[in-house]
Amino acid sequence: MRTRLLPLLIVLLTAVLLALGIPLAGSLAAAQQQRVVVDRMDDAARFAALAQFVTDGPGGSRRITTDERREGLRSELESYYDVYGIRAGVFYRNGTEAMANAPGDWFVPSTGEVRRAFDEALLSRRSHDPPQAWPWQHSRLVVASPVIRDGDVVAVVVTDSPTEQLRKRILRGWLVIGAGEIAAMLLAVGAALRLTGWVLKPVRVLDATTHDIATGRLKSRVAVSGGPPELRRLARSFNEMADNVEEVLEQQRAFVADASHQLRNPLAALLLRIELLALELPEGNAEIASVRAEGKRLAQVLDDLLDLALAEHAEADLGLTDIGALAGERVAAWAPAARAKGVSLTGDCPPTTAWADPIALSSALDAVIDNAVKFTPEGGTVEVAVSADGDTTTVVVTDTGPGLTDEELARVGDRFWRSGRHQNVKGSGLGLSITRALLAAGGGSVDFTHHEPRGLRVTVSVPRHPTTAEPPPGAR
Repeated sequence: MRTRLLPLLIVLLTAVLLALGIPLAGSLAAAQQQRVVVDRMDDAARFAALAQFVTDGPGGSRRITTDERREGLRSELESYYDVYGIRAGVFYRNGTEAMANAPGDWFVPSTGEVRRAFDEALLSRRSHDPPQAWPWQHSRLVVASPVIRDGDVVAVVVTDSPTEQLRKRILRGWLVIGAGEIAAMLLAVGAALRLTGWVLKPVRVLDATTHDIATGRLKSRVAVSGGPPELRRLARSFNEMADNVEEVLEQQRAFVADASHQLRNPLAALLLRIELLALELPEGNAEIASVRAEGKRLAQVLDDLLDLALAEHAEADLGLTDIGALAGERVAAWAPAARAKGVSLTGDCPPTTAWADPIALSSALDAVIDNAVKFTPEGGTVEVAVSADGDTTTVVVTDTGPGLTDEELARVGDRFWRSGRHQNVKGSGLGLSITRALLAAGGGSVDFTHHEPRGLRVTVSVPRHPTTAEPPPGAR
């Protein structure tokens, strides 16, 4: 969730910073240029004031008062050009003759920005502000101001400035804005990380606790602290739900255990009375034999129910266990029963360690091997193989019995379920359910698949490393 939420926040923050930064950059460029334009206007006004004391050129009604004034104006313009590199000139109305200009070969062209500014000044007003200069453009800044005498425009002062320094200042200002934007973005990303972490921490804790409860650690709870109020309320509601679920499961287990235990005594008394009644009947009576068989089957079901309740309730005593040695012991223990039925039981059990409860795993292997031997016909084989792969150690039990169909594989391991083809085989339908409960308590699992060309393949998996050594964050 964080990988989806964080990019969204970053995109929104980037959009906000760009929406603020781009107008700010434009405003800075406009302010820098306006400062230069105002400076050029002041210079043009000063030159216009000096030009007012110089008479019109050829065709004018007045003569030059003194040659010194024209020379003074020319000297000012030349100094201005030498110091600042700005072309400047005072041109008569026709634009082809100069009262004074610097450099001396610069005149008003017939077209272009200088001509447009000159024509605007002839209308007795200062030329419009020049187009904005951008750092990537090699443009020039043109300002024109009229020289007015007795209400008439007698000449025009024109300045043509290079914009290299202006563009450098704009670029430096943009770099400062960019650095500020980057710093703001880094701060915003840091704040977004903290914000998403604060918001999603309860979700991560809730997810870890949910996984713990799903894998059998029903005591796990979420610490109701931190995060938004809505998530704190969710954590409290989750803890209440977990308490209710645990209470219901405890009641169910207690009921199964108590019912199994309480029925044992009446059943034992009933079986004893059946035996007493059998003494009064002829030996070999079929009905009494059937009653005895059903009574013993009921006793077996009660024993399995009690074992299942204990398996689901008991805490696994996990430790580093030699799975190969343990599987070898179970193969050796079941070998006599297999030989008595005419079944070949073999084991390939190299030393391999894993994290498991030895007693629970032994009981699980007993149930699996018992089933394999039970359903394998005479002359068949049962193989037990131990192997390690990555973080898991597996014990694979294969047989050459009738196997199960795809529909039956989907139900194998359910409580009290037995295949319709095996109803006459001794059993209660709880053995594999007990196996699954015993393995799940220690983080293990059992899977059932087809064994080619025939038979069933049962895979018992246990972790090679501890999986519950540390409680999840926020659990208590």
